[in-house]
Amino acid sequence: MLVTGATGYIGGRLVPRLLEAGHRVRCLARDPGGLKGRVWCRQVEVQARDCLRPGSLPAAMAGVEVACYLVDSMGAGKGFEERDIEAARSFARSAKPDGVRRIIYLGGLGESDSELSDRPRSRVQTGEALRRAGVPVTEFRDAVIAGSGSLSFELICYLTERLPVMICP
Repeated sequence: MLVTGATGYIGGRLVPRLLEAGHRVRCLARDPGGLKGRVWCRQVEVQARDCLRPGSLPAAMAGVEVACYLVDSMGAGKGFEERDIEAARSFARSAKPDGVRRIIYLGGLGESDSELSDRPRSRVQTGEALRRAGVPVTEFRDAVIAGSGSLSFELICYLTERLPVMICP
């Protein structure tokens, strides 16, 4: 099983569950240092790869049947939408010739033909980019996942610490 985004909130919680279920896990990370300190780090194969550098991906796909795609560029700031779509294209194109049989993707709520803000539109378009390569994709869609350590949770904490009272329409 291949997991991208293991340094993130969802990926960091998915990997130990996969290990508990008996799966061999390979984690891809732009910065493998982000995995240091995880109790499960020594139980997985870690490879330094970047989905925006397609040439780095084929070796990582070798022997993988199922790949969990949890890459998200929102934290990188302006232009994240284009980076998300390009990373998904590169990943899916590399997965197909290497025999990956399924990509599992955590997307967001919304439909491509509806009026969406940048973030949800990017998640929908990322799913579409993954599917275009021809590898079957199972897409889960969430609205907001908030738990201790998640970006959503941290933003809520930050706001409540700074603005204990907020007037909303």
